[in-house]
Amino acid sequence: MTRASNPPDPSTVPTAPARPGSCRELFLAFTWLALQGFGGVLAVVQRELVDRRQWLTREQFVDDWALAQLMPGPNVVNLSMTIGDRYFGPRGALAALAGMLAAPLAVVLLVAVLWSQIATHPVAQNALRGMGAVSAGLVMGAGLRLMGALKANPMGPAACGLFALTSFVLVAWLRRCT
Repeated sequence: MTRASNPPDPSTVPTAPARPGSCRELFLAFTWLALQGFGGVLAVVQRELVDRRQWLTREQFVDDWALAQLMPGPNVVNLSMTIGDRYFGPRGALAALAGMLAAPLAVVLLVAVLWSQIATHPVAQNALRGMGAVSAGLVMGAGLRLMGALKANPMGPAACGLFALTSFVLVAWLRRCT
């Protein structure tokens, strides 16, 4: 006589991440990310890909972000190509890359033309200083939200914390030296 097992509680079963439905969806998602990601993009990308679209788990995001930082080039562009490739191979990587570059290129060219007209105005100078502070806050907030994923890191939370603290101190020291 076999015992019937109870079905697992749906709230405790990990769900597989969603996936983009097409290369077009990848292109549009990364275009949207690129257009809202001037400055500190980590917080925006994490919120969009992990929380909103659920294309990645937090752990997958941390692993992919680490890989993107190791590759040459802009981190978020590397991440977009990694994710595009994961779901649609080289076609997906190119679609995600095009999404990251096409619209922002047009915006940057337009801003360059406009900036040449107002660059010396004090209001423009002060606005840039304020945006720098906001970017720093966004990066710090994203880092705090992602700390939970470090529990699964092979180095362990203590080593990760020590590594982060050492990095912070070294960056501060090197900034002081320059």
